[in-house]
Amino acid sequence: MDPNTPQWTNGPVLSGRGLVKRYGAQYALAGIDIDIQPRDAVAIVGPSGSGKTSLLHVLAGILKADDGQILLAGQRIDHLGEKKRSELRRTEFGFVFQSGMLVAELSAEENVALPSLLAGLGRKEAIDAGRQWLSRLGLAGKEKRRPGELSGGEAQRVAIARALTHRPKVIFADEPTGALDTRTGRDTMDALLGAAHETGAAVIVVTHDRELAESMPKTVAIRDGLIATRLAA
Repeated sequence: MDPNTPQWTNGPVLSGRGLVKRYGAQYALAGIDIDIQPRDAVAIVGPSGSGKTSLLHVLAGILKADDGQILLAGQRIDHLGEKKRSELRRTEFGFVFQSGMLVAELSAEENVALPSLLAGLGRKEAIDAGRQWLSRLGLAGKEKRRPGELSGGEAQRVAIARALTHRPKVIFADEPTGALDTRTGRDTMDALLGAAHETGAAVIVVTHDRELAESMPKTVAIRDGLIATRLAA
């Protein structure tokens, strides 16, 4: 095992208890309980409007729940203000989105280094760590390329490297293969799950892709703001 792999006490790395999120009179989340264990790989599925993206955003601290608790490694984080939640998103969480959301003006290595730089790491250390992750994800030699000079699959690997470089506890992926063809999507997910397992991070994926969901070790189906089924491979 990598000596830098984080070690946590027994129990879930991330938990939600009684999570409620409303938009006016409409419930996006209607009282959800969920536990995510270290190294879990969980697909969250459901029809449009079911609440799956709201669940991901609430767990990640992007949105605040109207009710309920969120615990990270046993410590409540739902009551934190935006500044502290933003800090958590930079240090404890990683993110991979459908479009990659890379900064077009930055090179691949600079995009990967960005979270570490924002967290206060020196530029040389952050760039060196970014290069190592790009190499591990099959992008050696493309460190200086900007997003517009990369294929869709390569850009998503840059996004994966960016999500992993600060060794987060949990990686949130929102439709990470939605803009990719089937083979590239499968290869991208293999890269994400393999690298996350290596670092000890859990992965939570929101997806409409049935094939992707069925390939994940765990699947949680959301309907009308509630967990409809929990499946384990």
